[in-house]
Amino acid sequence: MFANSFFHDREIVLTGPHMAGFKLPTFDDRAAASRAAKERALEKQRNKPVLDPEVVAARAAAAAAKEAAAAERRAAHKAAIEAEKLAKEEQRAKAKAEAEEAAERAAAARRPAPPPKISTPAELKAARDARYAARKARQRG
Repeated sequence: MFANSFFHDREIVLTGPHMAGFKLPTFDDRAAASRAAKERALEKQRNKPVLDPEVVAARAAAAAAKEAAAAERRAAHKAAIEAEKLAKEEQRAKAKAEAEEAAERAAAARRPAPPPKISTPAELKAARDARYAARKARQRG
């Protein structure tokens, strides 16, 4: 502690109205203090009361119940996260399907209309005859 100190092997005694004397502890003093502290700690450990088995069992049961509740909370939280992930994935899939459908409708709108059907003279005559027959049927009818 004071190996390189000027006062290593010296006693310092300061006296005055406000200060008590101070003596640097030697190795023997420090070793004795250490032994005494160790002995006090061992005595304290020896005097510690033995735990009642019922108390130990009650504490273990409480700890097990607490752990079970925590595990249940973790499982519920994990299930909620999974449900949220599934909902987001479903929403993404729905949005993607809607976007594809909108793109398909836009592409269909850009496609040119099919060319009009060109009727043959026989078809034109048959249509004209059908209109004539319908008109005559209305007049007679």
